Amino acid sequence: MLEIIDINVHFGVIHALKGISLRVDDGEIVTLIGANGAGKTTTLHTISGIKKATSGTILLNGQDITGKSARDRVKLGISQVPEGRRIFSTLTVLENLELGAYLRRDRNEIAKDLKKVYERFPILADRKRQTAGTLSGGEQQMLAIGRALMSRPKILFLDEPSMGLAPLLVLEIFNIIRDINSSGTTILLVEQNARMALQIANRAYVLENGSIVLSGTGAELMQSDEIKKAYLGG
Repeated sequence: MLEIIDINVHFGVIHALKGISLRVDDGEIVTLIGANGAGKTTTLHTISGIKKATSGTILLNGQDITGKSARDRVKLGISQVPEGRRIFSTLTVLENLELGAYLRRDRNEIAKDLKKVYERFPILADRKRQTAGTLSGGEQQMLAIGRALMSRPKILFLDEPSMGLAPLLVLEIFNIIRDINSSGTTILLVEQNARMALQIANRAYVLENGSIVLSGTGAELMQSDEIKKAYLGG
């Protein structure tokens, strides 16, 4: 599905990503964990085309997309739910969702996908004419996820989806992630809540200072003394 090979990224003289390689197989949930500033969001931005890699290769279904624009990567099946949700707060819920499908022209299929989003998130259907900025934090996160799904992605990137949410809402968001994955969408997840992320992940990578220092199945990393000490509070 997705493979990045020896990716380097610089911000001026700062070497942000240092030759990282990882893969996400079709149907998986793969998570990236690490401290703030480790390079997790930069990794997502580089794969999605927001940030340009200094060197290295990005493959999607065997196709080299390293030089492609962010727009073209969306067309090929990559969609991202950004950190902080980044909804369009002055637009309605419906307008936000419609913008998620801005590259599509298949109106009948867009209508079907909108119906699916409303079925998955009934609160959005109830508030489709409401200004998005008036939604609660949890509702805004649902809107951000729904908007990303409107592009009909093959692989969905989620950047800190539980940030700022109450514990019960965190559980709900992770159940939603599982459900999206079981419906056929591959997921690459960046998440500060390492325990929850590892519980749902098929595989995981640990980033430190722009380098991958550890990888394995979610279950393996949950049992790692190093991971327990650094990220799981034990």
